[in-house]
Amino acid sequence: MPTPQLTDPAALSRTRARMRPESLFLHEDAADEIEARLGMVNRAFMAPVLTGPWPEFWTRRLALPNLVTLPEAEVLDVAPGTHDLAIHAMALHWASDPVGQIIQLRRALKPDGFFLACLFGGRTLSELRDALTRAEAEVTGGLSPRVAPMAEIRDLGALLQRSGLALPVADSIRLTVDHASPFHLMRELRHMGEGNALSDRLRHPTRRAVLTRAAEIMTAEHATPDGRVRSTFEIVFLTGWAPDGSQPQPLRPGSARARLAEALGTSETPLKP
Repeated sequence: MPTPQLTDPAALSRTRARMRPESLFLHEDAADEIEARLGMVNRAFMAPVLTGPWPEFWTRRLALPNLVTLPEAEVLDVAPGTHDLAIHAMALHWASDPVGQIIQLRRALKPDGFFLACLFGGRTLSELRDALTRAEAEVTGGLSPRVAPMAEIRDLGALLQRSGLALPVADSIRLTVDHASPFHLMRELRHMGEGNALSDRLRHPTRRAVLTRAAEIMTAEHATPDGRVRSTFEIVFLTGWAPDGSQPQPLRPGSARARLAEALGTSETPLKP
């Protein structure tokens, strides 16, 4: 039995083709955060690889020497052990097999190579998702897939451990964006390359009554004082290292030679049985 696919690759390709530079402001924020994280690593990366939409944008923004860019694909064209830095940029939330994507880039890393991914997290578009769900249920009496099921940060952190990366870290930033109306937000999402590319999406245009009702709900509940509508975007950052013997290793349980209470200069209170 074939593995169910979250994403329709042909639809995603069409969606990415609609991307416009003026709508990549969230990618700019993500690039700033990537640069900040790379700046905290005391190392010069000379063989980086990156996969994600609009490679020209990332090449310009990150200015990494010898950067190799790969198109989005379920199977990435990378050779094992050839890179010291691997970046998955704003695309992992569309992957049908996100663990497989991370494993492919982990294998492409040299020992002690650095992995970094950024993607939309589970709080993204919570206002729009709620409005569309309620509107469609009211108007049609049913629901259809409209927004990719973006994972929570805790679950995304677990992906790093499952993929075999050492010293995994997951954190996120939350951004609030205002638009003139919900329809302006939907148009912006198309220009970000984030239109509906789900395999199980509706194959016919959404009824106008659904969109109109969703806009009414969102405007009533998430309007700003000046009449615009507010929406949330969460960008999650995942980092980890290809395993290497030089990395810090956790101590065996019970191997400590000093008590934490002594180091803190406080009294230790034993737990009751």
